[in-house]
Amino acid sequence: MTGKKYTKKTAKSIHKTRRKNYFFRRKILLGILIIALIGTGLYLKQSISYYYALYFNKFSHKKLHNNETETLRIQKILSNNLDKTYGFDISHYQNKEDISWDSLSIGNKTIPLEFVVMRATMGNRSADKHFDEFWQQAQKHKLIRGAYHFYRADEDPIIQANNFLENVKLESGDLPPILDIEKIPRRKSNKKLVEDLKIWCKIVEETYGEKPIIYTYYHYYKDFLKGEFDDYPLWLANYNDVPTPSPDDDWDFWQFSENGIVYGINTKVDLDVYNGGLWSLKSLTID
Repeated sequence: MTGKKYTKKTAKSIHKTRRKNYFFRRKILLGILIIALIGTGLYLKQSISYYYALYFNKFSHKKLHNNETETLRIQKILSNNLDKTYGFDISHYQNKEDISWDSLSIGNKTIPLEFVVMRATMGNRSADKHFDEFWQQAQKHKLIRGAYHFYRADEDPIIQANNFLENVKLESGDLPPILDIEKIPRRKSNKKLVEDLKIWCKIVEETYGEKPIIYTYYHYYKDFLKGEFDDYPLWLANYNDVPTPSPDDDWDFWQFSENGIVYGINTKVDLDVYNGGLWSLKSLTID
């Protein structure tokens, strides 16, 4: 059977069409590749920025040290909780110039810090002088943010709640409000203290639609608060050589050291671990 014969004009037209289709397909593939590269770049942007800053920035890091006991205790906590999420908390006790926000890590630079909790207000009237700066920096560098109120046990719970609400504007992706209670009242009974704490929580919860996180020391919680805030997220401080902050309580956050050494911060800070992975932590944040 003889092949189909084309005129020179028809063959030229067919060749032109095939060439046009070939380049059209290549443009589509190139477009898909560019979109994939852009998407990958956006997805990895934070990691790329983190590692770039980690190895190439000009931040002059001070050599901070802990004693052998504290160093080993922190190392043991890190190794036993590699599946969990780490963060730190700060206040005006840290100088702004001491923090390089784009390369924060612990564990010999192997564990990036994913969240930061900062003191916003104290008592009836006081506010932390570095809060606004730290709050903006944390958002800029894609850290999950949390703001806490340092509760003064003998002052008014309503005024204290309003102080926090006037100074803190939580957004989607931030942790719920945090109540820091660690002092025993001098002029109130323990029963009255608990009542006042619940008033603070109720006012703040009605504003944000989220139960506040309760922060305190393990023994303070056991002696004064246990059984009163069981349905609230719990953040316990315990600096002892223990596997968890509490042997018999569910916990969400553990402040496990007040002598944390962080790559990217030229002063010691409080270190925290969230009792879950990063996506679990994000599910705890405000919608």
